[in-house]
Amino acid sequence: MATGTEPPRQLTGVHDASRAAIADRHLRTDRWWLAPAVTAAGLLAFIVYSTWRAFANADYYAAPYVSPFYSPCLAENCQEMRGGPNLDLFGSWWGLSPALLILVFPLGFRLTCYYYRKAYYRGFWASPPACAVAEPHAKYTGETRFPLILQNMHRYFFYAALPVAGILTYDTVLTLRNDRYEWGHMGLGTLLFLVNIALIWAYTLSCHSCRHIMGGRLRHFSKHPVRYRMWGWISRLNTRHMQLAWASLISVALCDFYVYLLASGAFNDPRFF
Repeated sequence: MATGTEPPRQLTGVHDASRAAIADRHLRTDRWWLAPAVTAAGLLAFIVYSTWRAFANADYYAAPYVSPFYSPCLAENCQEMRGGPNLDLFGSWWGLSPALLILVFPLGFRLTCYYYRKAYYRGFWASPPACAVAEPHAKYTGETRFPLILQNMHRYFFYAALPVAGILTYDTVLTLRNDRYEWGHMGLGTLLFLVNIALIWAYTLSCHSCRHIMGGRLRHFSKHPVRYRMWGWISRLNTRHMQLAWASLISVALCDFYVYLLASGAFNDPRFF
């Protein structure tokens, strides 16, 4: 039975006693939920598609194109690719899809990316769902506990993403062959791969970690003119980091799907010359 002497309920989060006492969850009148909903839908679509393709272990090579999901191919059970990125570092004991051996690096790079963190924090966890909208969580610990403390590995994933981008560049050069491995040819897939590798490099180099590596610790830019110039270029790219993140995500999935269509026999690669 209530006596009227119970201690007051402890308030937490945005309703803490130190915060402004606003009863409404937010005062926004626009469709603030639309952006995080679209973001979550786009990321979820890519997750479903990439999971299917990563575990498929089939239809990832149609000469001279290799899916970026499977490059470099590091297992013995890889499909033979003439002149391609076959690196048999894992023997016959690896029976799963070889894509699982390499995707951990670009996936880790994107998962820990500052933009993607904002995107899936808002889209999936509602932390917060949008600017000036209270999040539903009772407390906030940031990225100080497991597993979010692993976000601090972003710089190391950046180092791992560089050689992967280099190998995908090599794959793009190999698309200047025809299906008989003769040089001096170009197909529709070549154009797709060229666009994809340009977007991948632009996204990778526009990374906040790359920008910090170039100029984050310099005390006097005047003493390091080359690094200052590179820092300036990367800074301009960095302003488009969100757009490049989405464009490169779409392009890498599009290249994989194009190779899938060719390898499955559903489509023939149009050749320009």
